[in-house]
Amino acid sequence: MSARVLVTGAAGFIGSHVCEALLARGDEVVGLDNFDPFYPRAVKERNLDGLRRAKRFRFVEADIVRDALPLDGVSVVLHLAARPGVQPSLADPAAYGETNVTGTVRVLEAARRAGLRRIVFGSSSSVYGDATPAPFAEDTAAVWPISPYAASKRAGELMAHAFAYLYGMQIACLRFFTVYGPRQRPDLAIHRFTHLIAAGEPVRMHGDGSSERDYTYITDCVDGVLAAVEWTARPRAAGLAEPINIGGGARVRLDRLIALIGRTLGREVRIERHDDQPGDVRLTAADLRRAEHELGYRPAVGIEEGIRQFVRWYEAIHGRQR
Repeated sequence: MSARVLVTGAAGFIGSHVCEALLARGDEVVGLDNFDPFYPRAVKERNLDGLRRAKRFRFVEADIVRDALPLDGVSVVLHLAARPGVQPSLADPAAYGETNVTGTVRVLEAARRAGLRRIVFGSSSSVYGDATPAPFAEDTAAVWPISPYAASKRAGELMAHAFAYLYGMQIACLRFFTVYGPRQRPDLAIHRFTHLIAAGEPVRMHGDGSSERDYTYITDCVDGVLAAVEWTARPRAAGLAEPINIGGGARVRLDRLIALIGRTLGREVRIERHDDQPGDVRLTAADLRRAEHELGYRPAVGIEEGIRQFVRWYEAIHGRQR
């Protein structure tokens, strides 16, 4: 049965893919984005190219902090809008508090006033900080975030818990683990490394290369989001805000990742070594047992296939560099 879905952050990397998947399964989508200048508007406009031509898609340019949300006829809200990035949050923590905390509260409050109880909230694996034992399980306390970005996402989760408890909402707080793939933000590591290696420029590697991340390919992430939409409709979820990991299911060392990108591009990799950056965690590793039990989630794309797909997209956009 089709539904009308509001997607905040619709012009972003994850948001645009989610909108396309919702339309493909027959839903009507209202996409909202404010084109925050964190990265160029033209990039986000390209993300919307196909969506704007879809009959069941309507786009609204608005800000979640300052503007009213278009909730008429909406049955579920996918709140993916956020100010992203660990390192930038160290320079401007107040902005992260405004968008990621105040903005999230305003989305929750608008939904409450409209009588909506079904919400999917895009959180982050960053909430686990640097002291959580691996693999990261959702019942871990997650009380030691080490960046303003991580703290803002954890605060958003806590507000979701309060709203769910008080107003009978059904909220899935999806903790995304380093999502990558076509249309990934240009500031993120895989995109940035690919650009530098393709151009024959050195890659800045912070640390000795032994840090590890759980990388999630975009199609797996989208599958998790769509399953979470259905989860919010289950009667037993009423009055519940459930954190659920969405990860790739494997830990990949930084030095292996860089080498894999170079090999896939067919280019030599030159490394510039630098100290670890404050705010960056040494490890992320998703425990996916809850995701499988609650959502039927099982990631299907491993890192090697995912990098092949990403490089293929990158070269299609930028041309194969010699």
